[in-house]
Parts: sequence; C-alpha cells; structure tokens
Amino acid sequence: MTLPLDERDGGVPVALVGVERAALVHEPLARLVVRVALPAVASNLLMTLFLAVDSYWIGTRLGATALAAATASIFWVWLGISVAEMLSVGLTALAARRHGERNAAEAARAAGDALVVALALGTFVAVAGRLGVRGMFSLMHAPPNVAATGATYLGTYVLAAPVLYGYFIVDAAFRASGDTRTPLVILAASVAVSLMLDPLLILGLSGLPRLGIAGAAIATVSTRSLAFVVGLAVLRRRGMITLGRPRAGVIARVMRVGMPTAATGVVFSFVYVVVGRTASGFGTATLAALGLGFRVESWLYMIGVGFGAAAAAIVGQNLGAHAIDRAERVGWLMLGYSTMPALLVAMLSFTAPEWAAGIFTRDAEVIAQTASYLRISALSQLLLSAEVVLEGALGGAGHTVPPMVTSTLLTVSRIPIAGWAARFGTVGLWWTISATSAGRGLAMIALWRAGNWKRSRV
Repeated sequence: MTLPLDERDGGVPVALVGVERAALVHEPLARLVVRVALPAVASNLLMTLFLAVDSYWIGTRLGATALAAATASIFWVWLGISVAEMLSVGLTALAARRHGERNAAEAARAAGDALVVALALGTFVAVAGRLGVRGMFSLMHAPPNVAATGATYLGTYVLAAPVLYGYFIVDAAFRASGDTRTPLVILAASVAVSLMLDPLLILGLSGLPRLGIAGAAIATVSTRSLAFVVGLAVLRRRGMITLGRPRAGVIARVMRVGMPTAATGVVFSFVYVVVGRTASGFGTATLAALGLGFRVESWLYMIGVGFGAAAAAIVGQNLGAHAIDRAERVGWLMLGYSTMPALLVAMLSFTAPEWAAGIFTRDAEVIAQTASYLRISALSQLLLSAEVVLEGALGGAGHTVPPMVTSTLLTVSRIPIAGWAARFGTVGLWWTISATSAGRGLAMIALWRAGNWKRSRV
C-alpha cells in the first residue's frame, strides 16, 4: 500500500429487507460482484476524482509550495483516518456477522454504539490536531514556506474530524448490510457540490473570498461531511442505526477487531512522516512529487478499496451463515477483478508518467521527479490490489492481527532502508517505497491462502 489516502479515505429509496441481505449468502458470486462491488468501487472513484481535481487546482493555481504542503498534510490526515478505521473495520465485521445471522436489530444497535464513540473520538482529534498542527510540520523538517501553508491547510481540515469520523460509521453500516448503492448516490451528490466549491473557494470566484489553500481544505472535508449528514438520515429512516447509550461490551468487540487495522495505519502514517522528512531533504519539488505519485496511484488504490469493502461485507455475512468455502472464493474473485485495472494503471505509469504528472502541475522539476516515481512503482502497482482487497476480506472475517503484524514489519522497514537508499538520491527513496509495497501485497496473498481467518470469531 503506497497510499492509505483519505487517504482511504461508499440508492435506493427503500430499506433492504432480510431477503436481500441474505442474497450475499445465496446469490451467484458473479452477479454479486456487479450488484455489491461495482457501486462500492464507483463510490471510491468519485472521491478519487474529487481529490484529483483538488490537486489540479492546488498545483496549477497555487504552485509547488502549496502542493508540497498538501502532501505533507496528508500524512497526518492518514493518522487521523487510521483511528476512524478502527471503528469502521470493527463495525463492518460485527454488523455483517449479525446480518448473516438474520439479526438486523442487533446490527443497527451496534452501528449506533459505534457512531457515538466515533463522534467523541473525532472531537478529541479536532482539538488535539488544531493545537499541535505547527509541531507536526516541525517534526517533518518541512521548509518554512511549506510548513506555514501546510499549517493553514491541515488546521482547517482537522476541525471537521467529528463529522468525518461519523461518515466512516455511516458507510460501514450500509456496507455491512450489503447495500453499496445508497452510499454511491449520496456520495455522488456531495462530490458534485464539492467540485463546484473547490475553485470557488480557492480562487474566490462569484464574489466569494479568495481562501487559497484553506478553501481547498474546506471543499475536501465538505464532501464527506455532506455524505455523513444525508447518510445518517437515511439510516435512521430505514431503521439501520439505533442510537442509545453505548454498550461497553459491543464497543470492546468492535475495537478488538478494528484495533490491529488502526495500529497498522498509525504506524504507516508515522513511517511516512519520516519518509516525508527524507523527501524534504531533497527539496520542495521532491516532496510535491511524492504527493503527486500518490494521486496518480490513488485511482488504482481506491478501486481496490471498493472491492475490499464489498469483500468484507460478503465474507462476513457468509461466515455468519457458515458458508466458509463461498467466503474463500469471494476473496479470490474480488482480487481477480481488481487486478485488471491494475494492469492499465501500471502501463500508464511506465509509459506516460510525464503526461500523468503534467495534469497536476506545470513545474518541470516536479514533473520529472513524479515521472521517476511512477516508472519505478509501476511493477508494485500490480500487487497493490492484492494488499488492499485481501486486507479488506481478512477484516470482514475479523482476522486483523496477522495482517497488522506483517504489514507493520514491512512498513517500518522503510525507515532504515530509505535512510540507506537515500545515498542514491530520490531513486533510492522511490525503490524503497515500491519494494515494500510489493512485499505487503504478497504477504496478504499468503495470509488469505493459509486460511487461518476461517476460524476467527466476532
């Protein structure tokens, strides 16, 4: 995984009934992929489209310094998202099992418990992030101009943490039930609004104040904020979320399942702070190139996240219904489908990286550095889907500790390897990221094949 973008970071007008939920257990798998996985993929691609447009406005209108500031900020955004994923992954596994057992009422109650905790955690992150924003960039040794711009971007972004955390719970509640179409419709509408806000707020069009990088942050958080508000209303109307006093036992089970995934994300984020610090040593253009490389790869990454989210719901429900062999086939099938676009992205990265980078910036040095990154990472992109999709499937099974251990070890290895490889210039840094990313993909394949996840209890 080279990009846990906010990374990482989901209609129908009637509620899903028990028969439709049960289809995740009985419906032919090929048809299930179209019905469940493709809407999830489309939702993630919508978010990726917005992030790409956002990068375009930042890179072409605000310059390389602003682009580098957004890149440095995103490492800390990933850290916050990792905490939200603890609840999202845990709720998906728990609620999917309950749906598989035909206990929709308990799934709704668990979603309500998780939402209360998510809003509380989001509030804490908002306060802590706002107070510590300047120290974050100081830790990365970011150039002064990058640090000042980044503090404005990230300081604006973190204020929305409570509703961003809430969005993860809303999305997980839909996915656990097997409904990926409703989040698609909701997200499509919110992305459309945010796409209009982006240039208006950044450039100060239509009489609005010119907010620059702060406007980009506001437009970015508005996407999921709007989706949270609308999604929560839909869930409540359908009886898919029941609010009340959080139950300690349920929250403990959600956190037990989700904690390993969160720990993996936290370690990943801190490692990338170090990697970003190394990239900063080569100049602002290199730091900006690191972010642009992520943006190009994000299309493939988010396709994998969509298939992984669908796999988590289907695997969880099938394990709840004791259809273990079918759950195993789901993982391999989702991986197969996600590998096809990986071939296209890898070919683009290897054959036309300058063109891809030139979409987002006019800075010749940033384009050259980004092209170098993309050519080197092309091969590892073929295994990116394996990591993301199978990690999602393992999470749906509640089997999150082994993926955490293997992924964390490979991620942490980037620190000494990058320190040594930096003597070869930015090429050494790019190879470090690519090789460890490929290693994580191979590790997830091995874990899924081993089959220990079949005995997990949620």
